[in-house]
Amino acid sequence: MNLSTFFAIAPERAPDKLALEYANPEQPHLRESYTYQELYATVAYWAAAFQGMGIQKGDRIAFFLGNRPEFVIAYLAVIHIGGVMVPVNLRYRKREINHILHDCTAKILLSERAQQPVLDELEPGDLADVEQVLLVDEAASWLGRASAPAPVVVQGEDLALIMYTSGTTGRSKGAMITHNNVLATVTGLLSAWAWEEDDVILLPLPLFHTHGLMVGLHCALAAGATTRLRPKFDLDETLDVLGSGGASLFFAVPTVYFRLVETIREMEPKPDFSRMRLFCSGSAPLPAETHNEFEQLTGLRILERYGMTETGMNFSNPYAGPRIAGTVGTPLPGVFGRIVDEQNQPVPPGNEGEMLVRGSNVFDGYWRDPEKTAASFSTDSQGIRWFHTGDLARQDPATGYVTLLGRRHELIISGGFNIYPREIEEMLCTFAGVVEAAVVGMADAEWGEVPAAYLVCNGTVDEETLVVYCRSQLASFKLPRRFHYIEALPRNAMGKVQKHLLPRG
Repeated sequence: MNLSTFFAIAPERAPDKLALEYANPEQPHLRESYTYQELYATVAYWAAAFQGMGIQKGDRIAFFLGNRPEFVIAYLAVIHIGGVMVPVNLRYRKREINHILHDCTAKILLSERAQQPVLDELEPGDLADVEQVLLVDEAASWLGRASAPAPVVVQGEDLALIMYTSGTTGRSKGAMITHNNVLATVTGLLSAWAWEEDDVILLPLPLFHTHGLMVGLHCALAAGATTRLRPKFDLDETLDVLGSGGASLFFAVPTVYFRLVETIREMEPKPDFSRMRLFCSGSAPLPAETHNEFEQLTGLRILERYGMTETGMNFSNPYAGPRIAGTVGTPLPGVFGRIVDEQNQPVPPGNEGEMLVRGSNVFDGYWRDPEKTAASFSTDSQGIRWFHTGDLARQDPATGYVTLLGRRHELIISGGFNIYPREIEEMLCTFAGVVEAAVVGMADAEWGEVPAAYLVCNGTVDEETLVVYCRSQLASFKLPRRFHYIEALPRNAMGKVQKHLLPRG
């Protein structure tokens, strides 16, 4: 089975069911909708057009495109004919786009008029391997007349996607995702989160990211559910849709939940989310304070999970069971995890180490980078291959739930003691006036490294009182030695804090 045959079940079962609805709150007149039959008839039309342009099995097509129906249609068309979709982060600019296009040797760059200012910055050398730049706004001029694509044999082992990592520690790397990798994640989530064909998901997450694409769109298409696609998160519209029963599922990043909590706290009466089935958070750690206050305000508990570009989804709090704030739960169906020390030996529950995972969801390796691929995997004593996530974790001996402690390269070692920034960050956010915190290591002649904290505050914070509070909460070697007050933490498109952009001083 491949993704096209998997997704074909929904239109066969319920052709007249609403598959996709698109609206832009800033442009109310822009509203489109497709039944499953209409969606896949359009997909076939686009697939035939791509074949007419010479796209063959294995060719890469880069998408520099925002959330809109054409993204969904073009993506489904590409994988139907055995092509490989390469989503490009809309925040990327000339240097980053040049790297991706050259690295994956994309045959077509699919974009839109809204990105024209960025496209204009690209020079001929940036597009050396690209045969055509196509704008979806002008699709009528290049779609052609063929209504059905020629059949192509696509295997589960074939590539469906090359998804580039955020590149926080160097140039982004292309993770090779096969049809089978996607199928493993999607089938696991359909079961674990009890997806139903009557579900409606409000989806403002960008489709160029694994959260929006893999967790949101893929699952909705596979379940035969309805996707209410939005170009971006709009606070007022989100509260209106969710409070009026216009969706049963909502997936977002912690920043969005923080804004929802901030707004709902001041609302009277509180919005009625009783028809919501599931709120899910991912892509970055959700502070326990936000998790708990959201439940106090709405009566609903957010489900936090753990995934990566390279692996799809790995762990999840249970749909039917206790959802523990600050944890990512247990492995999803078909996923195996182990926490190891620096010698790759398993550590007992309660001890810290690096999280390793394996399963059909784990990617094949990095595109044209065998050295990085080899360095990212290890084989245990039984000959089983494990992927090194780079995430530090600890498993609770009593519940079996896993807590992520931060990235391995962010670990601070001070005088021989391991310091996990997330522990300090969560403590700092419990102090009155501190809205967000990011802790990094700064060089110290005596201790090697010591913690430094960057704080986003609501008003003025008395630092002497803050220091006294920290001393009452943490061991002395974990205390931040310096506090920096900034207006906002640097984040990527998914709201993940980019600590490498914070000065180590």
